[in-house]
Amino acid sequence: MEDNTEKEPMNPGIYPGQEGQRDHQLVPATVITMPPKYEPPPPQYVLRQYEPPVRDHLLWSLFNFGCLNFCCLGFVALVYSVKARDRKVVGDVDGSRHYASTARSFNIAATVLSIVAGSIYIVLRLIPLFLQN
Repeated sequence: MEDNTEKEPMNPGIYPGQEGQRDHQLVPATVITMPPKYEPPPPQYVLRQYEPPVRDHLLWSLFNFGCLNFCCLGFVALVYSVKARDRKVVGDVDGSRHYASTARSFNIAATVLSIVAGSIYIVLRLIPLFLQN
């Protein structure tokens, strides 16, 4: 802080009630230097890559459980789909991806094996009809 004392009055005018006093009182003036105005730093933005949401394949698992439950693979796929959804709700993305991948594998196996088994059943039921004629 600097102390600059000047010999000039701060207010050369006369205040009300001081009309009779013509001689002014000299008051020392002090100059205070202030630091520059504080400016917060600019906000920092973090750019994240877009990650698609984890697919838990729950509808496919329900369909396989209800319609194509070959060797209980549809039920196992349903269990893993529910686990994947639970992990997604908790926020564990890696665990959710793992369970969803397992559910997808069981869904593929249940769908393919059920279609193959159904096709073989239909062919075996139709062979006697063609052999009769």
